Amino acid sequence: MDLQTLIENITNPALLFFLLGIIAVQIKSDLHIPENSSKFISIYLLLSIGFKGGQELSHSGMNSEVVYSLGLGLFLAALIPIASFLLLRRKMSIENAGAIAASYGSVSAVTFVTATSFLDFETISFSGHMIAVMAIMEAPAIIVGVLLVNYFRSGTEKGNSCLTNILRHSVTNGSVLLILGSLVIGYMASAEQAQGIKPFTTDIFKGFLAVFLLDMGLTSGKQLSSIMDKGLYPFLFSSLMPFINGLLALMISMQVTNEIGNQLLFAILGASASYIAVPAAMKQAIPEANPGLYLPMALGITFPINVMIGIPFYYSIIAMNS
Repeated sequence: MDLQTLIENITNPALLFFLLGIIAVQIKSDLHIPENSSKFISIYLLLSIGFKGGQELSHSGMNSEVVYSLGLGLFLAALIPIASFLLLRRKMSIENAGAIAASYGSVSAVTFVTATSFLDFETISFSGHMIAVMAIMEAPAIIVGVLLVNYFRSGTEKGNSCLTNILRHSVTNGSVLLILGSLVIGYMASAEQAQGIKPFTTDIFKGFLAVFLLDMGLTSGKQLSSIMDKGLYPFLFSSLMPFINGLLALMISMQVTNEIGNQLLFAILGASASYIAVPAAMKQAIPEANPGLYLPMALGITFPINVMIGIPFYYSIIAMNS
């Protein structure tokens, strides 16, 4: 990647709005996005990306790459939480290690959407089935995290969570349900029907993304101080582990697909950490885990690193190998 391309990536307006949000918090500005507006925009983004992914999937159909991609997503969703748990178990409680492992094995839909916007900026296409890959990676990591906690708990104490309930909670989570439902609707809609709502699903997408990332910058900025109080190890883990996971996912994906867009999305799926579905599930499954630890790690450290550094970093590696 040459210097000009790097500058263009860094000066992506959506990324700069995210950075503006962080700066606003640091200088104690009263800038904020109304909660109802933020919720609406997040619903819009998931609906739009799911619908467009369904359209792409209907055009590409089912083939070996789709099957292998889905299999790779499930593999990463199981491997990453196991490896993370074994690393974290040395420095913290079983419950906290399990919750953090589930967070890093699961995925961030917002990071994924930001990566798709980056691909649009670079005029690089990606396959619609990558939406399905993202959606199926959320629940397995949560289940693996709960299983690890229950297995490693000492004595006769057992987790009081039912895996059936955890799976149901994961699948019926609003974000997962919306993007899966939108994917199905997009798959069923004809090209003419999709064209009719294109001004809503496509034309205004980048503007809404910029506002949403401004809000996420404000939220992330508030989480930064709390993670600093937890010691060096959580900070190092949330800073370095995303790159290890992202590079692993990228290397394996190169054996599955030749599409640059798909490879980048696999890298960011491996690198991202969930800060929506996992906290909601962990509150039910592992109430002993400290949300003041795993939530700031995923949202305050890993999310900004992936958005500001990770996406252009993985893209530069892909570009060099293309």
